[in-house]
Amino acid sequence: MLKDKLVRLRKLKELSQYEAADRLGFSRGKLSNYEQGTRQPDYETLKHLADFYDVSLDYLLDHRSGNKENELEHFKNKIAKEFPDVDLMFKDLESFTAEEMKEVYEYIKFKKSQKK
Repeated sequence: MLKDKLVRLRKLKELSQYEAADRLGFSRGKLSNYEQGTRQPDYETLKHLADFYDVSLDYLLDHRSGNKENELEHFKNKIAKEFPDVDLMFKDLESFTAEEMKEVYEYIKFKKSQKK
């Protein structure tokens, strides 16, 4: 559900509700309502949330149950987008969980920062 994805995405960014709301230009209460499912965002707000969390609208609105699979795809896409020069064979990583793929992403990010 959307509310669960919003919470998960915020936590993946390691942000509190206050920090995320501030960066989004929302009140904490407004973000809290979205995360609790007591309020539904309009289309423009959904676009803003998708841009902020670097996901597609389709991902936010996808009501299928494969959330972990979506997270896995999210990190694969982040790696491919942010580090196009990194030669990863995602076929070799097919058995990875979303959490393991997040670790791969964090490791690449760390190694890239060391080269600067």
